[in-house]
Order: sequence, then structure tokens, then C-alpha cells
Amino acid sequence: MTDRKGYLEIRSRAAAVFALHARLPDQVFAGDAGDALFCEFDAVLTPDFWPALCAMARWHGDAHVELLVLEPDGDALHRPGNRRYPAISLPVKAGEDGYWAAVGFEPDGDALGSIAISANVIAVTGPSGRWGCWGERDPEVAVFQGFPNAAARKEWHARFGPFLDVSGALDSYLSMTFGGRPVPDAYAATLTANYGPPGGERP
Repeated sequence: MTDRKGYLEIRSRAAAVFALHARLPDQVFAGDAGDALFCEFDAVLTPDFWPALCAMARWHGDAHVELLVLEPDGDALHRPGNRRYPAISLPVKAGEDGYWAAVGFEPDGDALGSIAISANVIAVTGPSGRWGCWGERDPEVAVFQGFPNAAARKEWHARFGPFLDVSGALDSYLSMTFGGRPVPDAYAATLTANYGPPGGERP
């Protein structure tokens, strides 16, 4: 995005959905993040994942999906380096190729400048502000919330997965982050408290 005004508008809408300065395992969603699902961070920045984001957008009547890069910071790095702000607003009808053209765009032919390569923390939502995806390259996970009901969550999981609940993410994705060792107790407890289902583990 080359327009600063548009960038700031996307950032403002994201701030209504996310706590932009928070980081995992703390709560990154401004509202209730119940029924969260996790996947690997890099998966979100591939063309194959675009239909999953569009499905979430359509549930809530969003005609666009908005992706904001929080790290590296847009003003501190992206704008001086390549004259662009690290944000995308893409219509759901754009298709997988359109999504990849946006996240994979290489400013001045520099692959390292693309969002797919350079983004370390991302926040994805739509104008409704009723759903969200938050991703961090370290610890290599993305977390989703905003499922309208249990049936939609189950169908989305089956259609676009694999996804894991918080306990599965701790055993699988996050175990690799900590070098195959058990996730530290404090980290696991905080993540579970913030993203586990109310009242304990999902059956």
C-alpha cells in the first residue's frame, strides 16, 4: 500500500480487534478469543490459505480482507526502504493469485522485502471487526477467532485445516519452537488461559 491515509485506516480498524502491542502467549484479541484455533504462521502467507480467510470474512459480511504487518514497523522500515506501507486491503473475490500478488510482491525486485518473507507479526481481519487472525513468526504460529458458531468452526476446521486447539498447539507447533523440549510451564499456562475453551479442554 502506497497511501499513508489508507494504511492508517487499516491500522485503526485492526486496533479495534487486536491489542496491537501485545504478543503471544498474552491475549492479542481485544475481545473474547474463545474457541480459538491455531496453525503454522507461514501457512497464512501462502496463496492456498486465501479461501480460509475469505470464508471468515464472508461469515460476517466483509467484502474485503485487511492484513496489517506490525513487525517490522511500517514507518520505521518499510516506507523508507521501498516506498510502501506493509498493509493490504483485498476484495474476497480477488482469488488466490491476487492474494499472492499482494503478499508475495517484491518491491524493486527484492524478495526479502515481500510481506511473505519479511513479516514477523501480522494481524488480519475485515471491516466488520468481528473476526481475526494473529500470527507471529516467532513462535511460528497463527491464532484465529471469530467463528459464528460451533458448526461453522467445525466445518472450517475440516475444510481448510489442519488446525489445532491450544493444547494441540502446545504439543505440536510450540514444542518445535522450544527445540523439541516441553513448553515452559508459565508460557503454557498463559496461552491456555487466554486461548483455551471456557471451563477447560474441548472434548
